[in-house]
Amino acid sequence: MDKRIVKRGMFALYLAVAVIFVFGLMKWGNMGDYLLLSGRKEAPEYVFSYADNQPEDYPTVQGAKEFAKLVYERTEGRIKIKVFAEGEMGNENEVVEQIQYGGIDFARVSVMMLTDLKPRFNVLQLPYLYRDEKHMWKVLDGEIGEEFKKELEGSGLVALSWYDAGARHFYNSSGPIESVEDMKNMRIRVAESDMMAAMVEALGARAVPIAYSDIYAALETSSIDGAENNWPSYESMRHNEVAKYITLDAHNRIPEMQLVSQATWDQLKETDREIISACAEESARYERKLWQTREQTVRDQLIKEGCIVTELSPAELARFRSAVKIVYQMYCSQYSDVVDRIAKIR
Repeated sequence: MDKRIVKRGMFALYLAVAVIFVFGLMKWGNMGDYLLLSGRKEAPEYVFSYADNQPEDYPTVQGAKEFAKLVYERTEGRIKIKVFAEGEMGNENEVVEQIQYGGIDFARVSVMMLTDLKPRFNVLQLPYLYRDEKHMWKVLDGEIGEEFKKELEGSGLVALSWYDAGARHFYNSSGPIESVEDMKNMRIRVAESDMMAAMVEALGARAVPIAYSDIYAALETSSIDGAENNWPSYESMRHNEVAKYITLDAHNRIPEMQLVSQATWDQLKETDREIISACAEESARYERKLWQTREQTVRDQLIKEGCIVTELSPAELARFRSAVKIVYQMYCSQYSDVVDRIAKIR
């Protein structure tokens, strides 16, 4: 055979391999960067997904990124977790469904999304359940919190840690809410939660289920009068622009959970599970500090921008608490022992 033909054939083969390699780097750009920057000769053993529905700068997303960084470092690059924020992988209901069958590996979701799977989680979203933030963390970081984590066994979900989501307050476009009577007939947006709707209606308002992303438009067009959420969400979704009156009643302190799919968990050896669990707890402490800072910063900023804050008197707050007691009977009568244990924690 002509040697020139052989050489041309070998050159074509080398060229094809080079093209495949270059396109591979383009497709897996992050992986290429990882290999070059880390000096590792091997790609990660696992590359996992992590879903969060909040913006990139939100405390829960920053906590997720800290978690991913810690896992990457402590497994020496064997486990890489990519965080998808801003609802890129679906809303929280969709994420819970996907994580159950392994379509998503990790996620941060509100415990509100877990009540259909495990009704006992309704206890953790009861209105005015905690006296204050310290009370909540004594509950969640203690024996009761561990019991709720174990509650998810057999559901396709594994609980890793508790994230902060602050206290939720009512805000509206009509005027200050200074008493229970001021709530009467107000159209208040609620999340897709029967208990949240029952709480709003027990206070004399009308509960209107609307998607989180649609609240701004609904407030702007007066389809609703108000909504309820924590300070960072109120600011990040710009609801303060169309509903400047906020009443600090702290009707809910609904925690978030870091979860991993059981299908993903089952792939991992015990040492990696221990690393991930430790990193999740460490990232939770990090997220809670971020939350406290963000909450105070946002509050100060929005007050300067014209947000009108109402703080209820102890007597009026007691009236709000009394009005929603029916919700305890409706949703958690069978868990009254847990509610009593929570109340007794000091």
